[in-house]
Amino acid sequence: MTNKIQNPNAQKYDLEERTAKFGEEIIEFVKRIRRDEVNHPLISQVVRSATSIGANYMEEDGAESRKDFQHKIALCKKEAKETKHWLRMLIKANSDKYSECQKLWQEAQELTLIFSSILLAKKK
Repeated sequence: MTNKIQNPNAQKYDLEERTAKFGEEIIEFVKRIRRDEVNHPLISQVVRSATSIGANYMEEDGAESRKDFQHKIALCKKEAKETKHWLRMLIKANSDKYSECQKLWQEAQELTLIFSSILLAKKK
């Protein structure tokens, strides 16, 4: 299976690049958060979940079956949803970072919706 969308009328859309950039933005964001007993585990969790989205998407490209493809996309969706949770906790712990965090949360939400749509389309 391949992650290339086969629609000649569709705008070129690179989900591989988008998920990688999202992981990079999360890494840059957490570098600006103070290190303390509350933030340390939150930072660790959000970096893991956010960077896993792109890693699982890369694995999807090499899926060996339709079931494997669906499983990898489901993992992408799960990690995007988990990232939203950790970003919410970071907002609570760092109200001064609300604006930055909210933008990242929105991107995680959009990725969640994209992967949900892919799952729905592949079930038809």
